[in-house]
Amino acid sequence: MASIKDVAQRAGVSVATVSRALSGNGKVSVASKQAVQQAAKELDYVLSYNASSLASGRSRNIGIVMPTVSRWYYSNVLQGATQELNERGYDLTLYNTSGEQRHRDAVFQDLLMRQRLDAAITVTLKLTAPELHQLRAVKKPLVALGGLLPQVDTIRVDDFNIAALATEHLISLGHRDIGFLGGTDEFNIDFKLPSARLDGFEYALDQADIQVNQQWLLDADFTMTLAYQKVRSMLSNPRGRPTALLCASDEMAFGAIVAARDLGLNVPRDFSVVGIDGHEQGELFGLTTIAQHPKEQGEAAVTLIMQLLGEEAMPQGKAPEFFPTEFVLRSSTAPPATP
Repeated sequence: MASIKDVAQRAGVSVATVSRALSGNGKVSVASKQAVQQAAKELDYVLSYNASSLASGRSRNIGIVMPTVSRWYYSNVLQGATQELNERGYDLTLYNTSGEQRHRDAVFQDLLMRQRLDAAITVTLKLTAPELHQLRAVKKPLVALGGLLPQVDTIRVDDFNIAALATEHLISLGHRDIGFLGGTDEFNIDFKLPSARLDGFEYALDQADIQVNQQWLLDADFTMTLAYQKVRSMLSNPRGRPTALLCASDEMAFGAIVAARDLGLNVPRDFSVVGIDGHEQGELFGLTTIAQHPKEQGEAAVTLIMQLLGEEAMPQGKAPEFFPTEFVLRSSTAPPATP
């Protein structure tokens, strides 16, 4: 019996295009629709998601659970995952916990337990033992983005070494008065990203025999607005200011750059700034950063889910421990000005 993949291969289109062309849902060019219909006719294929779901036990629906969709990282992960699922003819169900425990409880105690998902992807959520037990009880594949979970396939970046590398870049330029802008305690609830990046920062300073100045350790909410306020206050201190700053996110780095410029400082001559993320607006600000490619992380999570579902072959050899990142050098960092 021909499958939807057979039709896609004969018609020279994606599985998602076959689904749209035969179901009438979504836009498909006239030429593609004709090619799909001809291939389906030749192969005696009839699209029936209900029949295929009953036969295979699959709903062709993947659930994604994340604390928010409004922040840059999460929206990019969602974009990458959605595109990959569309290409494979899968639906996506989004569960937004909104950072509230009652919403999170509802997701894991009710929504995910319904037999309408083939698998789940969680994003920056450190699942508790009961939550993991609930997911394993329904025997659905699980992939976690953002941190290490026991006996769960995980995609994550090395936050400690990312921050250490960014700090080493500033040190290599000759900076010794370096500040750090991280996240508030609420962002340490799950995988403690702010703490990991602060640890990497302090480790790099220690290796260079540079003492941490506690007055230059700031925290904000990963937004440009609060970062602007915190950095402007620090740079206005008459008792001295750092010559460089590592920000735990690019959006906070944007706020730091604007704050410095509003005080009449030249970036990078008077004040160097480096971020972490790879935000698309980084080029506009000339921001030196370490890109973590969240869109590609979302794509990789879907690929891994497909492998766990047996839709794609598992790669040979051991998977890398960390998702690759990229150091991007721009104009926001330079050697400190000569006194």
